[in-house]
Amino acid sequence: MGGEKIIKLYDTTLRDGTQAEGISLSLEDKVKITVLLDELGVDYIEGGWPGSNPKDVAYFERARNLDLKHARIAAFGSTCRVGTQPEDDSNIQALLEAETDVITLVGKSWTLHVQDVLRTTLDENLRIIRESTVYLKANGKEVIYDAEHFFDGYKADPDYTLATLRAAADGGADLLCLCDTNGGAMPWEVEQVVGEVRKAFPDTALGIHAHNDGGLAVANSLAGVRAGATHVQGTMNGYGERCGNADLCTIIPNLELKMSLEVLPEGQLKSLTRASRTVTAIANQAPDRHTPFVGLSAFAHKGGLHVSAMRRNVLSYQHIDPEAVGNEARVVISELSGRGNLMTMADELGLNHEELKDLPQVLQKIKELEYRGFTFEGAEASVEMMLYRSREGYAPPFRLVDYMTIVEHREGRGLVAEATVKIQVGDQILHTAAEGNGPVNAMDLALRKALVPVYPYLADFELVDYKVHILDSDAGTGATTRVLIDVQNGIRRWSTVGASANIIEASWIALADAVEYGLTIAHP
Repeated sequence: MGGEKIIKLYDTTLRDGTQAEGISLSLEDKVKITVLLDELGVDYIEGGWPGSNPKDVAYFERARNLDLKHARIAAFGSTCRVGTQPEDDSNIQALLEAETDVITLVGKSWTLHVQDVLRTTLDENLRIIRESTVYLKANGKEVIYDAEHFFDGYKADPDYTLATLRAAADGGADLLCLCDTNGGAMPWEVEQVVGEVRKAFPDTALGIHAHNDGGLAVANSLAGVRAGATHVQGTMNGYGERCGNADLCTIIPNLELKMSLEVLPEGQLKSLTRASRTVTAIANQAPDRHTPFVGLSAFAHKGGLHVSAMRRNVLSYQHIDPEAVGNEARVVISELSGRGNLMTMADELGLNHEELKDLPQVLQKIKELEYRGFTFEGAEASVEMMLYRSREGYAPPFRLVDYMTIVEHREGRGLVAEATVKIQVGDQILHTAAEGNGPVNAMDLALRKALVPVYPYLADFELVDYKVHILDSDAGTGATTRVLIDVQNGIRRWSTVGASANIIEASWIALADAVEYGLTIAHP
């Protein structure tokens, strides 16, 4: 695509995103996200409100020295206070002191806010909007005017709401951004109102800023674009106050792939999934695997009929090619799976179908185990081991003969856990014991003690997560326990599952699968 970019992206993760409950970004976090967004191809990065806290002041000082290739940093702040002049207002001066080329100025659009929150007259609100904009433009700034609560204001008094935009436009604002601050607008309302504003301001660029309180932030953003907005504001992963902001990770591919609009620099759409997950990690948030386009489950296929159809044509149950956004298709194994699920997994493992003794038998075993409390979603390594064990001539690296665990309280030592494990490796029987901080830890150590002399690379295996889930709690102490274990070896990480009414047995099943997987498939 040539010529001027059609849609400008404005990211407010560093300000609006940090207003989400549970999110707090350090100065270094904000700098890292800034560089990431610049690499992705975002046009504007709103760094914060320089008049509100020392961290944002420090951020703008750091941002001046960043070698950004694409993005422009914006400082955010409000119009001057009621009854003051912009040159005498500390907030306006803080915006100038941030030394950004772009300033985003927020003002009141709704008569309710003017009269009940600002507690001033409608005319005074128009004055502070106009004079604040004039002052910032006189200082050489690009001014984006954020019309707060615009859609609620338009419903209450459209003439006055348009008058607030006129005050900003007369003051020289470069762009008028219409904000659904309470997140309650409907897409058809947004499209209609933005269309009316487009007619009233044919020569001024328009933007859309949506919140997700009605679950419609993305839809409202797209509706705004349909009606003439050429500037879209949002956050990575939809982070934001209450129910969040419009999610740029969903908006961007919809604009590019569904509406054929130029958004990111050429080729950068494939970086979207990585960018989304990196921001998740920096913000120390649990990833939402069901996020459209970039979530881990966005292209995960579980139903047997779906996977069977996908093996014939990948478009049968995918609305786009996941590689377009840097994601990938996955096949999930469960009681709902069909033969195609296992065949696809075998293909991914590089297994020849002719080597597998009986796929239907493996599938039936999976269904029976799930009935007993196993779950293989998120424990793919256990399924992979079933496939490997079904190969002609497969010889396991070890075989359990028996094990025993003891937990007792010893005077002077407190609680002590001990495990003995007897296993067979080839023709050799190995019998070892170990103490641990619990029975599962003791079993893990005893198993390693037996196997490391035979398989030295097992010493690099690390048990990094152990989860227990009680399935039928109404059964009391007789309830079935499901155990999920995660192991890594510095190269890869894998998950296995076990289930039993006995937590020790459930743990052993998962542990033995994890070790066998590492020795068979994941070793260097």
